[in-house]
Amino acid sequence: MAENRLKAKYKKEVVPALLNEFKYKNVNEVPKLDRIVLNMGLGDEKGNSKSFNLAVEELEQIAGQKAVITKAKKSVANFKLRAGEKVGAKVTLRGEKMYEFMDKFIAIALPRVRDFRGLNPKAFDGRGNYSYGVKEQLIFPEIQYDKIEKIRGFDVCFVTTANTDDEARSLLAKMGMPFKKA
Repeated sequence: MAENRLKAKYKKEVVPALLNEFKYKNVNEVPKLDRIVLNMGLGDEKGNSKSFNLAVEELEQIAGQKAVITKAKKSVANFKLRAGEKVGAKVTLRGEKMYEFMDKFIAIALPRVRDFRGLNPKAFDGRGNYSYGVKEQLIFPEIQYDKIEKIRGFDVCFVTTANTDDEARSLLAKMGMPFKKA
């Protein structure tokens, strides 16, 4: 099987550019994409199991991998929430699937976002991880408009091995993430 386009770009273009930019002494110091986590909160669907299952299936279609159901750790009376109740779903992508998803996210999904002007370059967490909130699942080609029950959003978190936000921003920008010009 042929190597993923984005993985090949990382090895051939991004690593040498980052080595030069940050003056690393060793190739192993160069930050890389560790994993991508897709997280969908479904607390509003807790009474409707059919709707909950449809949302989880959509997340699985987008990721191309089985989702893990997340459950509440504590009971919160104000939210009518009991410990152990289903409140969401998440998928962690690594390896080939991670690069395939990122490629699809940059090349297909983001251009479909209405009034898209670029990603916020300040949405880093201070440890080199980037998060983006997708407002509607329709931007992904796997989701068919007639089959959806409700428009839902989810979070996409790009976890890198970078030590600083600047290193992570440079890594993701060189891999093709369309950040807004600051």
